[in-house]
Amino acid sequence: MNRCVYEDVVRFDTKSSSLSDFRTQYAYMHGPLCIVICILGIILNAANIVVLTRKNMMTSINVILTWLAVADNLKMTDYLIFAIGFYVMKDPDLALMNTYNIHKGKYLEFHASFAIVCHNIGVWLTVSLAIFRFLYIWFPGRGKIFCTVSRAKLTVALIYVTIAIICIPNYYTNFLDKKTPIHLNSSNITCHAKYTVNMIDQKDPVFIANTYIQAIFTKLVPCVLLTVLTFLLIYAMHQAYQKRKVLLSQGHDQDAQRHHEHNRTTGMLLAVVILFLLVELPSGILTLMIVFSPAEWMTKVYDNLGEFHELLALFNNSVNFLLYCSMSKQFRKTFISIFCRCLPKQNYRVINMTERSQFNNSVNHNHHNTTHVQTDA
Repeated sequence: MNRCVYEDVVRFDTKSSSLSDFRTQYAYMHGPLCIVICILGIILNAANIVVLTRKNMMTSINVILTWLAVADNLKMTDYLIFAIGFYVMKDPDLALMNTYNIHKGKYLEFHASFAIVCHNIGVWLTVSLAIFRFLYIWFPGRGKIFCTVSRAKLTVALIYVTIAIICIPNYYTNFLDKKTPIHLNSSNITCHAKYTVNMIDQKDPVFIANTYIQAIFTKLVPCVLLTVLTFLLIYAMHQAYQKRKVLLSQGHDQDAQRHHEHNRTTGMLLAVVILFLLVELPSGILTLMIVFSPAEWMTKVYDNLGEFHELLALFNNSVNFLLYCSMSKQFRKTFISIFCRCLPKQNYRVINMTERSQFNNSVNHNHHNTTHVQTDA
């Protein structure tokens, strides 16, 4: 057989396992599936950004949701390029994550760090979202003071900067590895150097430090916080429901309706948090097991499940628009007022006749109470 033989820096166990077989079979579908999800997710998150940045939607919660959509879009744009270059347009005679093109190799090295940064920003923005909502409903008086738009913007800025700094060790754990052919079966074939991204030795202090940082600060702590906050938000929703029943029994319909709107908003944000937690918790457990398990664990288990987890994470990054539309009347109305102008004039007029009155009333109410979350249903 005419082929080039390379000296691999990292050798893997060649014995087949159920997980490795799963990865081999799934790899053929991973690229196309991720491309479809990324394209749809980028469009939907762009719509989120447009809607949530409208003047009538400017609240602390919506500031965080906006920058969460930005982080998700950065990650999905990066992954879209990665999936096209290394799955759909993969060199046919090379294994995954290998290329003859040095520029594609450099991009792979960039992707290895950039995707982690964007993902971790999304993790902590979700945590801050849960904290802001908890403060707002748990401390009704002081919550309005704590959860201002300016503090939300400051929180977002701190998260973006802090994550970029915390991930510095990760930048040094991945390096572009050039492999040159050491043996050629036939002189009729021209062999080129191939490039891939490898990790430094697992006993290296930088690798160990990065593993603990990723396991603790971007997996364990956020998952614990989100779990606790989820139960607290559910309890707060139950308390608000009981209070609404009392207000209705006393004839305070307007106050009861306001409590109902707050509960719908909390429910929507709770759905965002729970969905995020369901995706992140298994990955967090696997990452923690790397710290306490033999070195082979990463190769035999974590690496074989990595692509499937990426698919779930990308799906999670793309579905928030559907949650907002299904659970937030305010979001739907703003979306209609922006994007439905492209519909035939007669149809758009019908939409306006049925919804404009309620929409304007909601906007006027929210101008008087800027700390109220505009995504209330």
